[in-house]
Amino acid sequence: MSRDEMMDEGRKGLDAMREQTAAKMYQVTFSDQSMGELNKMTIHEQMKIVEIISHITPEMLAHPHEPLGRFTREGRTFFRVRTDDLRCYFEVKDNALFSHYIIRKHTLTDFVFRFKLPVTEEQIIEQNGSFWKYLDTLTK
Repeated sequence: MSRDEMMDEGRKGLDAMREQTAAKMYQVTFSDQSMGELNKMTIHEQMKIVEIISHITPEMLAHPHEPLGRFTREGRTFFRVRTDDLRCYFEVKDNALFSHYIIRKHTLTDFVFRFKLPVTEEQIIEQNGSFWKYLDTLTK
């Protein structure tokens, strides 16, 4: 599938998400890391990701399809929503969607999180850009 075809599929998924009416709306809350990332974004980027997250319904969570995905880590169910070059990782807590992380794609943090490398939440939050220092810690 070409990049343009993938982008079209992603847009169709976003359009489908927007078209669905929510019988139940979730409150959306953000971790310190997520808020820090939101504060670094332009207003347009902020509005886009908040709009996508705020339109997620229970039906969408039950049957996720692109740009929404679901996975389990350490017994907890996480969801990921993609938009442009951002990934928002969240979970459902009570009647809220709690955004744990907002991560730019193709970054070290994105790679570490997606491939479950042994790092702490503090390392992800710090957004440590030194890949070689991280690799050195694995051998100690």
